[in-house]
Amino acid sequence: MPLSIFGIDINDYEAFDKDRVPFVVDIQSFFRISDYEVAASRINRIDELRKQLLSIVQGAVRSILAKDYLNEIMGERSKYGQQFTDEVKEELKSWGVETVKNIELMDVRDAKGEEVIANIMRKKKSEIEKESRIAVAQNNQAAREAEIFSQQEVDLKEQDAGKVVGLRRAEVAQEVGIANEKSAQAIKEQAQQTTEKEMEIVKISTVRQAEIDKEAMIVKANAVKEQTTINAEANKIKVELEAEADLFKITKQAEGSLAVATKSAEGIKLEGDAKAQAEKLMQMAKVDPQLALAKEIGSNKEYQSYLISIRKIEANEKIGVAQAENINGADIKIIAGGGNVADSVNNAVEVFSPKGGFSVAGALEALAATDAGKELLAKVGLGKQE
Repeated sequence: MPLSIFGIDINDYEAFDKDRVPFVVDIQSFFRISDYEVAASRINRIDELRKQLLSIVQGAVRSILAKDYLNEIMGERSKYGQQFTDEVKEELKSWGVETVKNIELMDVRDAKGEEVIANIMRKKKSEIEKESRIAVAQNNQAAREAEIFSQQEVDLKEQDAGKVVGLRRAEVAQEVGIANEKSAQAIKEQAQQTTEKEMEIVKISTVRQAEIDKEAMIVKANAVKEQTTINAEANKIKVELEAEADLFKITKQAEGSLAVATKSAEGIKLEGDAKAQAEKLMQMAKVDPQLALAKEIGSNKEYQSYLISIRKIEANEKIGVAQAENINGADIKIIAGGGNVADSVNNAVEVFSPKGGFSVAGALEALAATDAGKELLAKVGLGKQE
């Protein structure tokens, strides 16, 4: 690997601009190996390194030039050297190489069979010729205008000289005429002054009379205005007073209606409260004795026993009456076999008591529980179902 700087030139390299217009360029670049270990790890010979560097530079040139138009590339070639260098800097590090100076765009020209750049050059040449011809025409025009302006000044000066002579002649004739006119005018002015003084007197008199008439009209108009104002103010006060009276009347009527409604509502409320209180007292009058009695009964056990016994007597009385009604008209025969008629009668009567009823029912149930009892009951028409 070389220790010195080495260059790589790219000639007739085909590129394209932003509109895909083809052209060729010449590129010049210079490199040196900055890291021999990296370079030795990537290549075996310097020729391989040159091929890699050539490919890297060509790719950068192609990609950068494709971003601009051809006329811009031709007009600003100097800026592309720095762009080429910045584009390849990082990739060159991976090969252990760096640029010594910027990669230069040396020349731009048409590709084979193309005339794009030639047409651009012709256009620029025609623009230069146009500018030159315009400048020549402008210069010729300025020279012609200067000649015309100079001739105009000469003519004006000649005219001014003739004008001065003519004016002087006219002034002399005018002075003579003015002198004659002044003489005649002086006479007329004297007569006019006399007439004007007479007219001034008449004018002063007329103006004075007009002022007097004007003042009289102003006084009359002010009087009418004041009267109108007074009438309007009086009407306004009248309307305001009537409005206040109506408002006071309506307010009082509303206050009266409100007071009546308020009193009526209060009376209805008081009447309702009184009725409710009276009904409450009537209800309490019915309940209070019962409450007092219940309270008395609850605290007096003897009285409770008395009430219970009274209830029992009333119940037994009702039962006795019902039993008497049941046995009323029954054909009852009492056979006293116990030797004591009174006891036998009492025993018979017990049959119709609750105790006797339960005894009879128990006896019948006992008979029905045996076969002989069933036959007996069946004979007297008292079967199990009956």
